[in-house]
Amino acid sequence: MTPAIATVTLVVDGRPVAVDAGLSVAAALARVGDGVTRTSVSGMARAPLCGMGICQECRVDIDGRRMLACQTTCRDGMAITTGLPRPARQAPHASRTAP
Repeated sequence: MTPAIATVTLVVDGRPVAVDAGLSVAAALARVGDGVTRTSVSGMARAPLCGMGICQECRVDIDGRRMLACQTTCRDGMAITTGLPRPARQAPHASRTAP
């Protein structure tokens, strides 16, 4: 019988996801999505390149602090915010008609 693999739950850009315990945040992002961590100033998708913290391409916000995804081990309850664009939300007043 194969032992069960422990998992942790992360919140990635507001979406709860479960990943194997012990993964780096960069590996977790690759498993639950496309691995993109941010966009460049020109709008191009960026992702981890070196895997050892030198390139800085894996920068994300973890629990409100800017950190390197390739150098951070996932913890249960971690809130990860990538630099990816979010869908535009309509302002609460936008549906009102002007007097």
